[in-house]
Amino acid sequence: MQPELTTPTPLTPLTYARRAEPAELPELMDGPLPYNTIRDYLRDLARVNRFTHGYTPTLVFLERVTESIAKDHSIFEPLRILDVGSGGGDTLRAIAHWAARYGLPVELTGIDLNPHTTRAANELSSKDPLAASINFITADVFAYRPTHQPDIILSALFTHHLTTPEILRYLSWMEQHARLGWYINDLHRSRRAAFFFRILPAVMGWHRFIQHDGPVSLRRAFVPDDWQRMLTQTNIPATIEQHPFNRLCVARTR
Repeated sequence: MQPELTTPTPLTPLTYARRAEPAELPELMDGPLPYNTIRDYLRDLARVNRFTHGYTPTLVFLERVTESIAKDHSIFEPLRILDVGSGGGDTLRAIAHWAARYGLPVELTGIDLNPHTTRAANELSSKDPLAASINFITADVFAYRPTHQPDIILSALFTHHLTTPEILRYLSWMEQHARLGWYINDLHRSRRAAFFFRILPAVMGWHRFIQHDGPVSLRRAFVPDDWQRMLTQTNIPATIEQHPFNRLCVARTR
């Protein structure tokens, strides 16, 4: 069932006290861009994620889920994992390496709305033997009909690109389609983090768009109360987790 959306109240002045909606603060990557720009940006965004240990919360969640499964029975079939808004595919590549360390069979799928992004994910993954079997597709997640039900649905740095009504719809969609659980890995809104992120990309030599889009993403991100309101509105019993390096995550297991 889709959440019942009420008429939105007028937005208050744009401060860190509330989340900025995407239309209020566009990111440079939101606009139409040539393929090479998108690929180079996503390549450097993967470097940011490695530098900030951005994959760690997601991998810890997957360990919790798989340990819970192992208590009941061995995993004979591949664990089907769907990454929504998969971008350059770096989260799925990290999961592929994690699964290989544990000898865990996985079936990894990434879905993204931008065909250039899908192409970049395939190109950036082509040099990694463990990523060869990842399936990247271009589609609208709400219209996506997988052949098999995903066991786990993930997203990383995706929800801050959505409007609040879209996030409510996405929460309900994951709750309906994930067999074992789902996980949102995103940012914690922070003035201090936004300040430092204006400096760090220049120091590290990351793509010039990151210096602009990083602080904007942090303005469009969340605090725990934001997630609690949305979970209450969708009536989903998920857990809100705070992690180092300014990550704020939402976990749901069945």
